[in-house]
Amino acid sequence: MTDLSTLKVPGPTAIALTQPFWDAAAEGRLVIPHCRACDQSFFYPREICPHCWADAWDWRQASGQGRLTSFSRVWKPGHPGWAPAAPYAVGLVALAEGPVMLSHILSPEPAVGMALTLAPTDIGGRVLPAFRPA
Repeated sequence: MTDLSTLKVPGPTAIALTQPFWDAAAEGRLVIPHCRACDQSFFYPREICPHCWADAWDWRQASGQGRLTSFSRVWKPGHPGWAPAAPYAVGLVALAEGPVMLSHILSPEPAVGMALTLAPTDIGGRVLPAFRPA
């Protein structure tokens, strides 16, 4: 497997709304928005809760546990910086807290339904949330 830390890939675009997510990721933690009005978590971060439309939410530590619901193996990346890592897998991870997030899957043989655990990974010089088999 390619050392992902050596890739020359563009990083995430952090804005004020998402900065706490990226700060936690840099520390190897996964935080997700949680609505104080309806008590549901959601992902991706946005101004209002997609469940009840309240703007009363905060960041909560996620367990880092989830299940793979779908994945794709990338053979020809859209950015040339990812070419040394191909083929690699990206997938939809249903977090134990409820939300689904897209992430890099660190498994040579991903399978739908596979239990996953958070694996903070240095990708191109930034620690990002990735997942590996539990």
